[in-house]
Amino acid sequence: MAKFFGNLHLVLLAGLVLALVVMYHFVGASDGALPIDANSVLRWLHVFFAIVWIGLLYYLNFVQVPTMPKIPAELKGGVTGYIAPKVLFFFRYGALLTVLTGLAIAFVNGYGDRAMRFQGATAAENLIGLGMWLALIMAFNVWFIIWPAQKKILGLVEATPEQKAAAAPRALYASRTNVLLSLPMLYCMVSANLG
Repeated sequence: MAKFFGNLHLVLLAGLVLALVVMYHFVGASDGALPIDANSVLRWLHVFFAIVWIGLLYYLNFVQVPTMPKIPAELKGGVTGYIAPKVLFFFRYGALLTVLTGLAIAFVNGYGDRAMRFQGATAAENLIGLGMWLALIMAFNVWFIIWPAQKKILGLVEATPEQKAAAAPRALYASRTNVLLSLPMLYCMVSANLG
C-alpha cells in the first residue's frame, strides 16, 4: 500500500483507469452509444487542469505568499529552492492546458467564434465568452508577467538585486489580479451550461 500511494504517477494512472471505467459503465453505455466522446473527455480534462491551475493560484495567494515573511531566513531556501519551482511548473502548465482544453470545447461545440466576439446565439454563449477572455488574460499574466518575474525572484535566471526587487511587486500584482479575475471567471464558466 505504501509503495502504491508513495508513487504519484501510479496513483494518477490508477485514477485515470478508474475514470475510464466510470465513463464506460455509467455514461451512455446502456443505450448502445459510444460512452466517451471528445466533448466529454475535453470537459473532464478542462475541469482537472482548471483545478490544478486555480488551486495553485489560491495556494500561492492564500498560503505561500502571506507565510513567506514569517518563515525564518534559514528555512526560506526550502520553499524558494524546491517547493516554489515545482508549484510554478504545475501552475503555468495548468493555465496553458486549461485554456487549450476550454478553447477546444468551445470550438468543437461550434460556439467558440461567436462567444469570443460576444455575438452568441444565447446569453450563455456570451457569458462563456467573457469567461474565456478572463481566462486568457489570466493565462497571459501567468506566462508573461508572473513566470518571468518569479524566475528572477527565485534565482532561476541571472538578475541583479534591483531586478529581483522590481520583479517582486510585478509578480504579486499580476497574481492578485488573477485572484480578482478568477471569481467572475469561475462564475461565467459554471453558469453558462453550454452543451
